[in-house]
Amino acid sequence: MRKLAWVVLSLAIVYGVLCAALYAAMRQPPERFGAIMARVPGSVAFLVLPFETLWMPARAGNLKAGDPAPDFELPTLDHSRTVKLSAEYRTRPVALIFGSYT
Repeated sequence: MRKLAWVVLSLAIVYGVLCAALYAAMRQPPERFGAIMARVPGSVAFLVLPFETLWMPARAGNLKAGDPAPDFELPTLDHSRTVKLSAEYRTRPVALIFGSYT
C-alpha cells in the first residue's frame, strides 16, 4: 500500500511539473511557443494535459476594454510592403476581430 502511495504521489508531481511547463511555454511569444509545441506530441499536450484550461489565463494579456491597441507591423497580402497600425490609421478607428467563423 505504501508503494502505491509513492507511485501516485510521483505521478501527481510529474503531472504538476508538466502542467507548469506547458503554462510557462504558453506565456512565451508566439514564435517561441510554436517552436516548443513542435517538439511536444499532440496527444500529450491536448489529451493528457489541461491545454484549454491553461490557455486562456496564460494568453490573457493585460489590456482592458478602452485601452489603446498596441502598435504593430504586418506585411500586406502580396508582401510588397509592411503596414504599421499607427501610421496607417491615425485618424480612423480600427476594429480588430479575432475568432473563427467556421
